Amino acid sequence: MGIINMRITCVLSLFFLVTAFVPAQDEGGSFSRGSIPEELLRPKRGEAPYYPVDIVIGELGRGEASEEAYSFARSIAAGFLSGEMGHPALETVNIALRGNYHLALETIQPSGFRLGGGKEEPDGAISFLIRFVGKELGITGELFVRYVTKQTERIIKGEEDEEDEVEIITTGRWMFDDMILEDAKNRNEEQRDSVQRFDFSPYERFF
Repeated sequence: MGIINMRITCVLSLFFLVTAFVPAQDEGGSFSRGSIPEELLRPKRGEAPYYPVDIVIGELGRGEASEEAYSFARSIAAGFLSGEMGHPALETVNIALRGNYHLALETIQPSGFRLGGGKEEPDGAISFLIRFVGKELGITGELFVRYVTKQTERIIKGEEDEEDEVEIITTGRWMFDDMILEDAKNRNEEQRDSVQRFDFSPYERFF
């Protein structure tokens, strides 16, 4: 009897242990996370995704820009972060400009970057606020990318009694347009400037 009671006790203990680690589930079949409202965990239908916020440049993420523009801008930022002049992501950046940007970023030895606030400019370029973050210093600026199209003609030979036809082929690609960087600042300066702004939204969009 003692062995049987011990086995029953073990089974009951195991049951309560398992249920303690299983998330609670509501009637609709979705899991809840304690007192955190579901609407704070994920956007509702039709809402934009929630992005984290940087204390200096504000909301991160693509903003009003397309996913393609945001992805290309991130690749450019990653290329500059690498410190490699020949990084494949920087192939659309003028070689002289690459050197200037690398020299500016070397002063802070960046270990990461943050990108956000994408929007379309009047001239068609897409701009993103960007912040390169080092151990003690940071550089903030604005990165511009542009979608460039190119049209080429292809001659389609006609039949014996027909004229040749000209087919217009349009191709396009994303390209680096410009990047404007402020002077390097330490963390205290960055925080002081952000407190003075109060509102992250426009960040004065620089220049």
